[in-house]
Amino acid sequence: MIVYQKTKSKFLEDVLNNNVEEVIQDLVLKKLGRKTGQPEINSWRNSMMYMDKVLSDAQIPDDSGVSIEYQLPHAGMRIDFVLTGQDEHGTDKAIIIELKQWSESTATDKDGVVSTHLGKGLQEVNHPSYQAWSYAAYLDGFNETVYTDGIKLLPCAYLHNHPDNGVLTTGHYADYVAKAPLFLKSDALKLREFIRQHVRHGDKSGIMYRIDGGRIRPSKQLADSLASMMKGNQEFILLDEQKVVYETARKLASKSRDEKKHVLIVHGGPGTGKTVVAINLLVNLTKQGLVAKYVSKNSAPRAVYKSRLTGSMRRTVFDSLFVGSGVFTQTPENTFDALIVDEAHRLNEKSGLFSNLGLSQPLEVIRSSRFSVFFLDEDQRIAVQDVGSEDEIRKWADQEGAEVHVLNLVSQFRCNGSDAYMAWLDNVLDIRETANPTLDATDYDFQVVDTPDELQQLIYEKNQERNRARMVAGYCWDWASKKDAKAFDFNLSPTFKHKWNLADDGGLWMMKPDSVTEIGCIHTSQGLELDYIGVIVGPDLLVRDGKVVTNALARASADKTVQKKKELLKSEAGKAQLDLIIKNTYRTLMTRAMKGCYVYCTDPETAAYLRHRISNPA
Repeated sequence: MIVYQKTKSKFLEDVLNNNVEEVIQDLVLKKLGRKTGQPEINSWRNSMMYMDKVLSDAQIPDDSGVSIEYQLPHAGMRIDFVLTGQDEHGTDKAIIIELKQWSESTATDKDGVVSTHLGKGLQEVNHPSYQAWSYAAYLDGFNETVYTDGIKLLPCAYLHNHPDNGVLTTGHYADYVAKAPLFLKSDALKLREFIRQHVRHGDKSGIMYRIDGGRIRPSKQLADSLASMMKGNQEFILLDEQKVVYETARKLASKSRDEKKHVLIVHGGPGTGKTVVAINLLVNLTKQGLVAKYVSKNSAPRAVYKSRLTGSMRRTVFDSLFVGSGVFTQTPENTFDALIVDEAHRLNEKSGLFSNLGLSQPLEVIRSSRFSVFFLDEDQRIAVQDVGSEDEIRKWADQEGAEVHVLNLVSQFRCNGSDAYMAWLDNVLDIRETANPTLDATDYDFQVVDTPDELQQLIYEKNQERNRARMVAGYCWDWASKKDAKAFDFNLSPTFKHKWNLADDGGLWMMKPDSVTEIGCIHTSQGLELDYIGVIVGPDLLVRDGKVVTNALARASADKTVQKKKELLKSEAGKAQLDLIIKNTYRTLMTRAMKGCYVYCTDPETAAYLRHRISNPA
């Protein structure tokens, strides 16, 4: 999405009028639904002044294009500055410029990672050249117009306050600097010459508008790319915090010892790439000769991965690499070099069919390995048995004498990269107060429909595109079809009769072509993603007089996520726990899709509430 787009001459006018940062701020709010903090506004003001000086040259055409804060497709990241035009041969060029305010930095021993002072003190972040190159590679991989029209992307970075002291340009950073040239404090004229070299004529073909309006290639699905990834091929470019987490985990795994364990806790919301990083880490550590395993409590993702690897990996090899979280109760200490725990918020205290084995799954993971990494989103804890939290992991890490490290994945790639949608969802479900009480304009397709038949029709239509649209529901309907194959679990209208998905497909529900006629539950959808999702909100979540209220007693009797609900409802702490579980369940269901979420509420007042919280609802 283009936020700011003008000619060079108009951009220079905005800078001359001393209001370029205000113009950008207004456009970010209007187009992205995102408010901007003062530090970011200050950085725009400062960086644009430097870009003004660089571009104030008659040899750089006045009608070349300037785009600022261009949002990458399906992602929350934005490219700082893009200059577009044609070279001497008439080739379309787009110079991607990553701008930094840094005045100093320190090299690290991690690939593509440096250390610098940011708002919260010293932090490890992507090397600016790596960041610029990765954004260009990501855009090139998603946008067919770039390829078919022969648009040349040229990434670079400009650190206008950073001295040329050799820290960022030598050693193991040299390869990235070669891919994306780095211009420092004394290099304004070199950057100007770089631009002159590639942009001799103005942008007469609307390059950024063509890119922005071009056909977006379908986003890669991790399950579809798994076989190639397991062979060591790079299927996903790790961006921003993903790269930092990945390189940090690699280093910690390589230096962990029996007497010096390390534990890495990685917080990340829906779609921030937790599983992509986890699988890449599994492949890399295994290639290094370390004994590593991918661990998940939820069996559905493992079932999908196993089916995708059939034919390219023996079952015994798969079973040695991908395991459940309850298999370590009897494992000797330090058996493994690394255990990579995905969806760690779903870890339980006890293991086994009857939840009577072991002491604590987090403890058993830490004890069984020299290095363990826990990817978690505490807002996706959807069962009373879920104990995966930073506090719980820290407690057992301290007991085992392990050093704890904490990192965050922020940029998200689901929900069309709409941070505004994610923040609104937390607000509208009363999970936390955010600055997004209403869902303003966004590229993410969110709709509240009037009838279950309308929901069904939308999902059927969207599923024809790539077989990546499904319906899901809160666990409020009994599983009658389990005992009677002719029975329907959902009878919401004369033409809306469906069964739960659990009977035949189980964890493979999302993959089966004909499973679009079945209703999924939280157990077979958490940890996986779709293009479109239709969510049925049942009587466990209602809105009364503008307030969200939950009712655990409306859940089906077979629902074990609210186990012992009657007992829990006797205490305020128990009520609060059940309330959060129900809200988290719908938050998780409503963040499974890349492109759109359609909601049908069985309660009219709840539907009206959601519509009221959408600006300009359909």
